[in-house]
Amino acid sequence: MLQKAMTRRSFLKTTAVTGAALAASQWLSFGDWLTAAEKAEVVVKPTLCNGCSSRCGVLVHLKNGRIWKITGNPDHPASKGKVCARGQGVASWVYHPDRLTQPLKRVGDNKFEPISWEQAFKEIGEKLQEIRQKYGGETIFYAHNPKEIGEFYGERLAYALGTPTILSHHVMCSLNRDVGMQWTLGGVPSADVSKAKYMIFIGRSYADGIKPSSISALLKAKSKGAKIIVIDPRYNSTAPLADKWLPINPGTDLAFLLAMAHVIIRDKLYDEEFVTKNAVGFPEFAAAMAQYTPAWAEKITGIKAETIEEIATDFAKAKPKAFIEPSWKGGFGCSYQNSTETARMVALVNALIGNINRQGGLVFGAKPKLGKLDHTKFPEPEKPKVRRLDEVGENDTYPLALPSKGIIQLVAQKAKEGKAKAGIVYHFNPIRNVPDPQHMIEGFKNLELLVVIDMFMSETAELAHYVLPEPTYLERTELVEPQKGWVPAVAIRAKVMEPLHKETRPFDEIVTGIAQAAGVGQYFNFTLEEVNRIMLAGAGVTLEQLLEKGVISFKDQEMPEGFTELKTPSKKVEFASQAFAKAGFSAVPRWIEPLVKPNPEQGEFRLLHGKQGIHSHTSTANLPVLLEITKQYDMERLWIPAKRAKALGIKDGDWVIVENDRAKGRIRAKVTELLHPDVVYLPGHYGSFAKKMRYSKGFGISMNDFIKYMIEPMSGAVNAMEVVVKVRKEA
Repeated sequence: MLQKAMTRRSFLKTTAVTGAALAASQWLSFGDWLTAAEKAEVVVKPTLCNGCSSRCGVLVHLKNGRIWKITGNPDHPASKGKVCARGQGVASWVYHPDRLTQPLKRVGDNKFEPISWEQAFKEIGEKLQEIRQKYGGETIFYAHNPKEIGEFYGERLAYALGTPTILSHHVMCSLNRDVGMQWTLGGVPSADVSKAKYMIFIGRSYADGIKPSSISALLKAKSKGAKIIVIDPRYNSTAPLADKWLPINPGTDLAFLLAMAHVIIRDKLYDEEFVTKNAVGFPEFAAAMAQYTPAWAEKITGIKAETIEEIATDFAKAKPKAFIEPSWKGGFGCSYQNSTETARMVALVNALIGNINRQGGLVFGAKPKLGKLDHTKFPEPEKPKVRRLDEVGENDTYPLALPSKGIIQLVAQKAKEGKAKAGIVYHFNPIRNVPDPQHMIEGFKNLELLVVIDMFMSETAELAHYVLPEPTYLERTELVEPQKGWVPAVAIRAKVMEPLHKETRPFDEIVTGIAQAAGVGQYFNFTLEEVNRIMLAGAGVTLEQLLEKGVISFKDQEMPEGFTELKTPSKKVEFASQAFAKAGFSAVPRWIEPLVKPNPEQGEFRLLHGKQGIHSHTSTANLPVLLEITKQYDMERLWIPAKRAKALGIKDGDWVIVENDRAKGRIRAKVTELLHPDVVYLPGHYGSFAKKMRYSKGFGISMNDFIKYMIEPMSGAVNAMEVVVKVRKEA
């Protein structure tokens, strides 16, 4: 949250610093370009942003083939003509001096030499074949930050190599939420914000984890009188819009939700018709909720019983135009030992008021009808019937976890034990973005082959045997992306300019090259253009039409309101889950204590962390245009509650030491009244230790250094906020 106004002077200073940083690169002489560009024609091309997982539609304005400015695509459902700071900032990746420009091979400890693509493919392919023959394909894994092209090409390559182990960043993002909602609702719906009358946000902040259309919708609903409740130990950047901010005891959101369900059922405020027709297990669930009274929850959450009664009642009376926002990371995405149960309760309290696929409630959205490859012409590898490295599977250690997302911290452990032998990592930096970096480093260092595909020399790339450079999102075309919503659409990330560095290659070409060298090229006997044309043919759209517009909506396929079959075992809402019971857990959600509890008398705090609206994970901190904003507004600081800070002799701006048994960090303090007294808060974008990240290296500290290797047993998530630290003023 910014608490300083942006002045003309500070804006000019920021842009001057940024311009100087970019001009330091041989790829940009700003003065010369500006002079030449004044008379040049402006060419506008649509594509998708790569600043975060929202993948907003943007319009890139070019002069002489160089970026002039970025604006939002008014036709795209996620951007609706707007662009956030991240969307503006990541465009400068194109001209960044730290970009990887050619394939690299490790020749020593943190020493690399450039090689040709032909050599890279040949050596990687030969090593993969050797590992498959010696240990089996099941010792290989593929890890990525999921997007359409990564899922399509990466999964195909993994299966072709003989491994079902596909991993993602979700252990540190939304895995608790995803698992809880998958088994309860069959997936994660979206909130229909603009038409809602009552909204509850648990640790979720649209102004911090920003998507332009969500902010616009929230403001629209607010202007029409909608009530907004923010439940968060921190007064986040959305809280100023709220009718109520509830600084709940951290890790107790589950108790609040259990008590809400108690009130709604006790007072018969639920949608009885919806529950009767579209759910299973309700009697068992209702009986279990009887014990969770608001008075009980008050003792745990710190929120008064009458407040819980009021919110539960008002929420239910607003049905079906009300929701508890499903969130991403938020308060229950990957946070606590009880977060999977919290996610189940978020799903079920929503279901109690019958808001599934209702305007102003939650919507799964319709998907456009797209074509698929003909397997007789384009052979598809079968999913290998071998045990996954992370033990995810119906009859394995983690039967509820999701195979599409996996448990990457466990795979690092398997690598330490010599059971994982090779990894291919795309668009993902697990060494910095997954907790306990020492654990992750030890595992990845023990691999016989690590291939990293990236634009920059990240912490993970530093450990690789081969680093393969990809062009930026503005220099490559990707797979067609379906857009779900009341009105389905298709969009595409399309190349809007020629690659600045000619030796970079897009992911589809890299995967095809590796596959051919590894002896599985028969599964990639097509081009990306062919796949895109086949997919679009199913929707009655040509590739040329989509490239011209960037996004095409199908109003004739608009989804009607009303409940439809869910992707759960029963095809209904599961108030009681037999899958949870079979896995050894309670069929209905029940109260689970957080794993750790700080002792304030011993100077302990729970360490919370989250997003800022100008950054995405750690991928943007090395951008000078965004990092300069961080520096100007002291956004990297550790938030400390004012009363505790005073007792510790800490003043705003003081250097403090944060430490526990795993790590020690030095950071300036932000002393504030806007924080629960038992917690400190750290933004999650800083603390890079990658040697080639010239702007972000050594700036700020990372929460991941303080979190030990953990696996939450239901989902496989990392228990990211089950961490206690002490804070003291630097001597």
